[in-house]
Amino acid sequence: MDSTRQQKFSRLIQKELGDLFQREGKSFYGQNFVTITSVSVTPDLSIARVRVSIFKAVKPQDVMVMINKNSHEIRLKLGKRIHNQARIIPALQFFLDDSLDYVDKMEEVFKKIVIPPAPDKD
Repeated sequence: MDSTRQQKFSRLIQKELGDLFQREGKSFYGQNFVTITSVSVTPDLSIARVRVSIFKAVKPQDVMVMINKNSHEIRLKLGKRIHNQARIIPALQFFLDDSLDYVDKMEEVFKKIVIPPAPDKD
C-alpha cells in the first residue's frame, strides 16, 4: 500500500506528464494518441513507474521505444514543471498499459457470440 505522500506525488506526476504529453507529445512519440493511465512511485520517490495507453497504434511497441528513447528529455521537462513542488525528480520508467486493447478485443468476441433464445415454458 502506497503512503499518502507517494499517492500525492504520483498524482502530481500523472497530471503534469499528461499535460506535457498533450502539449508536446508529438516530439516524443509522433502522431499517436497516448495517455498516462497511472503512475506509481517507490517509497523513496526516486523512481516513477508510468503506465501509458496507446490508442489505435499499428505497432504500440514502436511507440514505447520512442517514448523510452526520449525519457531523459521527458524527465527534464517534467523537472521544470515540478521543481518547486519536489526535491527529487524521479527517474521515469514507462510501461505499456494494454488493458483498453484487451477490453476492445473482448467486446468484439462478445459481439460474435450468438445466444439462442430461451425455450418457452408451457
